[in-house]
Amino acid sequence: MSASLPLISIVIPCKNEEAYIENCVKSIFLGNYPPEQLEVFVSDGKSTDNSLAILKKLSSKFKGLHVLVNAKETTPFALNLGIAKAKGNYIMILGAHAVLDENYFVEAINEINNNEEIDVIGGVLNNIDESSTSKVISKAMSSPVGVGSAHFRTGAASGFVDTVAFGLYKREVFEKIGLFDEELTRNQDDELNYRVSKAGFKMYLSKKLKLKYFVRGTFKKLANQFYQYGYWKVLVNKKHKAITTVRQLFPMFFVLFLCFGWLVSIIYTPLFALYLFVVALYVVMCLFASIKLANSFKEVFGVLRSIVTMHLNYGAGYIKGIFDFVILNRKPNAKSKQLTR
Repeated sequence: MSASLPLISIVIPCKNEEAYIENCVKSIFLGNYPPEQLEVFVSDGKSTDNSLAILKKLSSKFKGLHVLVNAKETTPFALNLGIAKAKGNYIMILGAHAVLDENYFVEAINEINNNEEIDVIGGVLNNIDESSTSKVISKAMSSPVGVGSAHFRTGAASGFVDTVAFGLYKREVFEKIGLFDEELTRNQDDELNYRVSKAGFKMYLSKKLKLKYFVRGTFKKLANQFYQYGYWKVLVNKKHKAITTVRQLFPMFFVLFLCFGWLVSIIYTPLFALYLFVVALYVVMCLFASIKLANSFKEVFGVLRSIVTMHLNYGAGYIKGIFDFVILNRKPNAKSKQLTR
């Protein structure tokens, strides 16, 4: 059986992931895909916790596990390090916070074999909460109102998409378009997937592929995460001289509306009623989505806070990115590269 199945390489960036890395690695090797047809490269960015000790223990059990030293301690460097070592027909990019369903690779290869147009395939994230706060955050991140048309989060439908999370790529994709952009400490997967589509490769989201993902547990971390998403998105756009998706502009326009609409309505008071109407409409839309997702009255306001946090911080980050990267032509500063986990 294993001889007829392709070799799959999995690359995992890791830095201080002692709480998650063991379950992540075990979900790969203890699934229903033959372990001898799997190789895993964990690129460790000089972890100071027990991550390396855990990986050492796991490598004695799983022969296909290899630990690499990520000297630069950045995500794109970690990914490129693993890809350079990979020998698989398919290469998967995976986060240490993820746990794969036992049939993930079996289903993925079946989907690819049944549809020759698929060059990259990804599954649906099932957000896992570890606290009451992360619970409402995970609900917000699975809502179209919260994250737009990110189908890998909402699980709307199987089909061809413009991006996937933790994609399984045919080897020839990297051979044609190159590796991750190491200047992009954030949004490097977003930029890569843009190049994938631009090169004519097709990405497919399959609802048959399921994986769990442990979400950030505080509103502060959520705010920092989405601020960085917005901020680094501008650098991606600048590199390609293109707006990669129209939906990325909506949070920025809304933040600008909140700021300048308020100032204009003070100067010209007849517009104040219109300003309040738009704000009220936004709140009602988010509140309705929160009520639909929440299981209790208390959760409603937690989900609502999460949705608004994502929108406003993404928009603010995008505006700051335009100011830094486009207007002032700056390079990313050290603060913008800090981990948000």
